[in-house]
Amino acid sequence: MTITNKRSSAPRQRPPMPTVADIVRAVTTSEPAVRITAYDGSAVGPATAAIGLHVASERGLTYLLTAPGDLGMARAYVTGDLELRGVHPGDPYEALKALEGLELRMPSPADALRLVRGLGWERLRPPPPPPQEHLPNWKRTLQGLRHGRGRDAEAIHHHYDVSNAFYEKVLGPSMTYTCAVYRSPSDTLEQAQSNKYDLVAGKLALKPGMRLLDVGCGWGGMVRHAAREYGVKALGVTLSREQAAWAQAAIEREGLGHLAEVRHLDYRDAPLEHFDAISSIGLTEHIGLRNYPRYFKTLRDRLKPGGRLLNHCITRADNRTSHRTGAFIDRYVFPDGELASPGKLVSAVHDAAFEVQHEENLRMHYSHTLAGWNRNLVEHWDACVDEVGVGTARVWGLYMAGSRFAFERNQIQLHQILGTKTTRLGDSSYPLRPDWTA
Repeated sequence: MTITNKRSSAPRQRPPMPTVADIVRAVTTSEPAVRITAYDGSAVGPATAAIGLHVASERGLTYLLTAPGDLGMARAYVTGDLELRGVHPGDPYEALKALEGLELRMPSPADALRLVRGLGWERLRPPPPPPQEHLPNWKRTLQGLRHGRGRDAEAIHHHYDVSNAFYEKVLGPSMTYTCAVYRSPSDTLEQAQSNKYDLVAGKLALKPGMRLLDVGCGWGGMVRHAAREYGVKALGVTLSREQAAWAQAAIEREGLGHLAEVRHLDYRDAPLEHFDAISSIGLTEHIGLRNYPRYFKTLRDRLKPGGRLLNHCITRADNRTSHRTGAFIDRYVFPDGELASPGKLVSAVHDAAFEVQHEENLRMHYSHTLAGWNRNLVEHWDACVDEVGVGTARVWGLYMAGSRFAFERNQIQLHQILGTKTTRLGDSSYPLRPDWTA
């Protein structure tokens, strides 16, 4: 008897290829407020929307599918495979606002299988990331332990050694890459940065002849301001070789060499002299939570009794959110960056034997600051692209607009904490009421 196979030998048919619009509908809970178009001719969202997203290539779609969330969108956007329409790439803030109400959902298992079979499994093979992307955390471990000296230096190099000429265009004449202080929304960015330095100087009670240590000094803005406006002998230290070179040249150019100096140096190697005051403006974000005790002790060891510390840094709005940054910020902007709540920072300062005298939140001031930097990037877009390339310019536009959005929504904050090195006998040299004004 012959047994025959009744099963058809015809090849299995692949389900119809889903369009980009089909995929968007499958992973969102409602119609998007923006117009989403794609290389395949499909579209979803109101045709009259002022803001649009265009998936320009199959590679762009694969970026979105293989790294869902901000990382996939960043990859596609940086490479030009995802285009924003109706906004300038130097300031995509309005696009982020328009996307705020877009809620993503997981498709049902049946829908997910249908989409994958229609697209083909090869579409789930991630393309190489753009060159602006830093290594993932597990590969960074090969450079050393998180927040070890070598790895910290590489993280600082990735972000701050982009191009001094690029930063000059974006930051403006102050070359200050930290939150400014606005007495009025009408203040210029330069006025607000000067206000910030005056506020820090006031809280530290700087006077002629005092010695100031500014850790993580960037391009030396605080160092030069303290020397020029207050007659202070100021030393700044930074892990960025390019920042140190720019800052020292600016000091000589301004005739401040007899008072100010910036060194390419790890803060842990700063001189063990007793400084009258220490400012840390935007460094703590790079330190790592587990290193807070040693960090604040290191600063305290360099401060004379009765001296003051002013710590200025970005913080989380609560204790529930992870201290690690999101994938986009970690890979493209601040590798290994960590943010704590203000309460954890105050505790760390207190536990390092500082007496906490004052704390304030400057959250909305950072929103105004970021808006100013985005305006500068838009104004100098062509020059910035010529300097660093369009992909890197897009990264900075997206990062600054996204950060502005996060500050406005109280997802992150900016806190200044003032502490004193009080003596064993309880003398803090701090007056009954603050001797500085806002």
